[in-house]
Amino acid sequence: MKPLLLATNNQGKVKEMQAILAALPARLVLPSDLGLKLEVVEDGQTYAENATLKARAFSQASGLVTLADDSGLEVDALDGLPGLHSHRLLADPNASDADRRARLLELLSGKPVPWKAHFHCTVAIIVPQDKVYYAEGDCPGEIIPQERGSNGFGYDPIFLLAWIGKTMAELTMEEKNHLSHRALAVQAAIPLLERLLAD
Repeated sequence: MKPLLLATNNQGKVKEMQAILAALPARLVLPSDLGLKLEVVEDGQTYAENATLKARAFSQASGLVTLADDSGLEVDALDGLPGLHSHRLLADPNASDADRRARLLELLSGKPVPWKAHFHCTVAIIVPQDKVYYAEGDCPGEIIPQERGSNGFGYDPIFLLAWIGKTMAELTMEEKNHLSHRALAVQAAIPLLERLLAD
């Protein structure tokens, strides 16, 4: 089976992607498997640009077909923020997910509820010496002030999927891999990956 490099060091993302891509006829490779330690500056103006920066850096370093994603939480009451800066909502590079959730709730304090929001994910796939391919996914929901659940990361504990009454962090891995923005983007990329890895 051909190798596919997942260009992330985020263990939460790794678990999600490995589960979604389990049936793909490919050998999933992580940067740590190759001893790759790259810190990619995500200074793109779009999710696609950031995902491409990561995919290109890891593909060039490894010579492998590489998949990277960039995702963000967009809150209507904050005009789409934090968006591209979801992971960098706080300037402190040592800020935790809990710190970022607390800051988001501070920004929403006093704004009328419900706090409608959605998660967006863009996946970029790079084949060495070839072009970039993309897939996208969106998951609608709303922000709630009380954290619920322990299965997720990032903003998952305060992101409610209202139609099922659970936060993203209350979903099982199986549920999340059908509903999340990343799951939808990676699933949309599977037919493309099957073709690219077969060539």
